[in-house]
Amino acid sequence: MTRKRILMIGGAVLAVPLFFGIYLSFLLITGNFHTVIAGELYRSAQPTPTALASYVQNFGIKTVINLRGANESAPWYRAEIDESRKLGVAHEDFRMSSRTELTQAEAEALIQLFKTAEKPILVHCTDGSDRTGLASALYVAAVAKLGEEAAEDQISFRYGHVALPLSPTWPMDMTFEALEPWLGFHDS
Repeated sequence: MTRKRILMIGGAVLAVPLFFGIYLSFLLITGNFHTVIAGELYRSAQPTPTALASYVQNFGIKTVINLRGANESAPWYRAEIDESRKLGVAHEDFRMSSRTELTQAEAEALIQLFKTAEKPILVHCTDGSDRTGLASALYVAAVAKLGEEAAEDQISFRYGHVALPLSPTWPMDMTFEALEPWLGFHDS
C-alpha cells in the first residue's frame, strides 16, 4: 500500500469520530431542542431559564416534564422550578435513569402523565438524547399512536442517542423493545 493511500484511509478513519463529536457538540450547544408533535410535545436537553422562557414564548409550552427527577439541592433544578413558576408553567418530575430499563408500570405512569398534563409539553433530561428519546418514543407510540417506526425514530442518533449494545444508554433501546408487544407492535 502506498503512503498516500495509507494517509487517505487514516484520514477517513479519523474523520468519522470527528464528525460524530462535532455533531453531538452542536446538539448540546443548541439545547437539542426539537418538535416531536407540533402543539403537543417538544423535547430538549436541560433548558437554561432563558431557553425555557424562549420555548414558552415561541411554542406555548404549558408543562415541563423533568426526567432527571426532583433534585432540590441542585442549582439547575432550583432555576428550572423558579423559571417555571415565574412563567406560569406546570412542572412535573419523573425520575428515570438512562442506564436502567423502565418497567411497564413506570412506562404506564409516564404515559399517564403525558395524557393528563396540559399541552404543549416540554420533556427533557440532561442531554435530551437518551431518556428524552425513550419518553418521546412512548408518547409517539401510546399517546399520538403514530406507529412503531415513528416512535423508534425518537431514540436515534438524530437526537444524539448512540444505540450500541452494551453501551451505558442501551437500556433505553431495550426498554422500548421489551414494551413493543404491550404497545401493540408485533413482529411481522
